[in-house]
Amino acid sequence: MLGRLYRRLGLYPHHGAVIAAALVDTVRRFAGESWKPELANIWEQGCLRVWRSAGQSAGMLGDGPQVTFGVVESVVSACEGVAVVTVRPVRRLRYTPGDAMPVCSPRLPGRWRWLSPANAPRPDGTVEFHIRAVPGGAVSPVFVGQVAVGELLWLGPACEVGLSLPAGDADLLLVAGGTGWAPLRALVEQIAASPVRRRVTVVVGSRTLWDLYDAAVLTTLRQVHGDWLSVVLAFSDDGDVDPAAQGGLVGVVLFHYVPGQAVLVCGPPQLIEEARTWLPIGGVDPGDLHLAVTFRHAFDAALWASRQRTATSTATSTVGEASGGEGGDRRPEEAS
Repeated sequence: MLGRLYRRLGLYPHHGAVIAAALVDTVRRFAGESWKPELANIWEQGCLRVWRSAGQSAGMLGDGPQVTFGVVESVVSACEGVAVVTVRPVRRLRYTPGDAMPVCSPRLPGRWRWLSPANAPRPDGTVEFHIRAVPGGAVSPVFVGQVAVGELLWLGPACEVGLSLPAGDADLLLVAGGTGWAPLRALVEQIAASPVRRRVTVVVGSRTLWDLYDAAVLTTLRQVHGDWLSVVLAFSDDGDVDPAAQGGLVGVVLFHYVPGQAVLVCGPPQLIEEARTWLPIGGVDPGDLHLAVTFRHAFDAALWASRQRTATSTATSTVGEASGGEGGDRRPEEAS
């Protein structure tokens, strides 16, 4: 925050001496009889240390987008262990469908987790997050089971994580595992609003029918956009569904793949690795395969700062050090 103020006010290192002197004079005037001359040097050196830290932070952050906060408007239990959280930011967020952004609850100060908006930018500015409570996780159970309407959430700047809509008019095969559906749903909304029409096949996998948390929206999308959108469901561990819907997600993807399609995959790390290994073997052109970046450890402030300096760039890199926490390597919306 100090770095942001430093940039916003147009400050420079040489301003530090003036501000330190003003601070010392202010403290001396209000300290009254408790002031001692030797305190002047202590206050001045303390102020200069903070000033240098603010200057360093400003250099890291550059002129990219800032942290803001939003008010939770609704928390809906979508299925066992999954919540749909809608947030209204105090100022409009800048993001592209498919991006991820760091989110923090004041209930867990400093515990940031990456989440992907499940919607394209809306006229009212609200953002919808799909969050699964990871067993044993320290953060996601709080988002799913404790965060309530009216609370604040801190929202960081969005980053591109490999799911941007490919340029051109190539047909698409969107592959979602679990809450990996969230950023892909935002892409479907983006496509629906685009004048460029292309065929889109969405393959959504879950363990059982009861784990398919966004079934109503999937049905609505298929009904409204059936002229260009197809929805395929795959259940890996449910013997009660139609046999045609049973099976592993990667196998179902290969069955529906048509050469020339751009394939975008988002989901748990196991799905990403299976897709990386088996889809090219199954005939998917590696140049057409777009895999969501996974996040392995805690929030990486240095990486975040670097991303802000290139916020307008569409280039992406492997950002391996973001959420997933105790549960291990996860997609943003699988944060622990």
